[in-house]
Amino acid sequence: MTEPDKANALSQTDTSLVRVLEDLIDVLITRGVIQFTDLPEAAQAKLLERRETRASLNNRLQLLPMDSDNDLL
Repeated sequence: MTEPDKANALSQTDTSLVRVLEDLIDVLITRGVIQFTDLPEAAQAKLLERRETRASLNNRLQLLPMDSDNDLL
């Protein structure tokens, strides 16, 4: 594998690793191991921005209405 191929492969895993880290942070906060405010302000801002963006995308991608049990209407 060439160096550019290696760099590309590493770059492709970055997105999925970011999601793993976000989930890990959420688990640690939920279990009370850390508090959100324990994170540096810059990290807090980035996490909040990603959560807001993800929520916005989820709302846009929901094409069919769901009832309270998440069943299609």
